[in-house]
Amino acid sequence: MSRHPHITHPTALIAEDEPLLAAALQAELNRLWPELQVLASVGDGHSAVAQALALQPDALFFDIRMPGLSGLEAAAALADAWDTTTPGAKPFPALVFVTAYDQYAVQAFEAQAVDYLLKPVQPERLKKTLQKLQQSLAGKRSAATDFEATLTQLRSLLAMPSAASSPPSPPNPPAPWLQHIQASVGSAIHLVPLPEVLYLEAADKYVRVLTAKREYLIRTPLKELLPQIDPARFWQIHRGTVVNHHCVELALRDDQGRLSLSLRGRPERLAVSRLFAHQFKAM
Repeated sequence: MSRHPHITHPTALIAEDEPLLAAALQAELNRLWPELQVLASVGDGHSAVAQALALQPDALFFDIRMPGLSGLEAAAALADAWDTTTPGAKPFPALVFVTAYDQYAVQAFEAQAVDYLLKPVQPERLKKTLQKLQQSLAGKRSAATDFEATLTQLRSLLAMPSAASSPPSPPNPPAPWLQHIQASVGSAIHLVPLPEVLYLEAADKYVRVLTAKREYLIRTPLKELLPQIDPARFWQIHRGTVVNHHCVELALRDDQGRLSLSLRGRPERLAVSRLFAHQFKAM
């Protein structure tokens, strides 16, 4: 059931870290679609997720580059936390990303049929976006189908780092997959064979490297490590977690449909984000 049963107007949330741009977007929204109620305007990714969960708007306008979490990361975190199991739960909001002109980001959005606005937002372009939003909200949408499509879009966009960061470097000849991870322990450097690594987890300024016997800390960011390790062996299960899927012993779903993994040789259970749960459907 909606948290605002007395409100029948469509609603929106703006997440933009530049106050002048947020105010300008809200003013244009008010002018072009007076019925649309902007419930809140926030300036960072974590607040965007929290407010979207609390207010449950019909549409989200997320800036791509924000403090804390990028617009893509915030959308992914929100999708992971959104209630899709309670009868009558509100459908996941329609997503519109706002970005400074970046040909790589634009190509990524267009390839995934994701709606986007370029800064500074032009009224004519915004008008077309709002027409699409109006048609979407007025139509009889299948919430489950829409949500699966959104997950697919976000999964693809997150796999294309150029959509949220700097343009990619010119392609180099493919390097062989990493065979060992170098981890410093005191004055010693341990060479940890990749097949012995059960999972990798981002933690503050480090990445935790877990084997059955011990834990190592390395400073190489997970985003830099991922392209170097064999994707046939290591699967991403969360924004900050990658598992050696050959070591998965058990995949369990709870009453809400949330998936978690048990790995051979480790006592802890690892939560799987909805974005990556499709990898375990056959298990």
